[in-house]
Amino acid sequence: MADEDDMDMEAAMAEQAEAPAPAPMASDDDDEGAVYGISVDVIAVLGTSMMPISQILKLGRGAVVELDRLVGEEIELSAEKQIIAKGEVVVIEDRLGVSITKIMKSQ
Repeated sequence: MADEDDMDMEAAMAEQAEAPAPAPMASDDDDEGAVYGISVDVIAVLGTSMMPISQILKLGRGAVVELDRLVGEEIELSAEKQIIAKGEVVVIEDRLGVSITKIMKSQ
């Protein structure tokens, strides 16, 4: 019986010796680095307008849709359906941009 116990113990020790060492745990710094590399769409809404479908169907080239925002009024920037900042529309050469005026605090 003692011989069987010795053989079982030797087999268990051999299995442990062959098993690979567990991978080291990722540190918080590694986790943050992984998160910082993720890209998300940032959306800037210039304004909205409510119209009946009959009016939408009449839209054509050159039509102007009036929005609910005033010139110079702040717009919201959102990412993943969360408002992340507010800013003012600016023109950069021939493109539009947003100059950030306020960063929203996380909730």
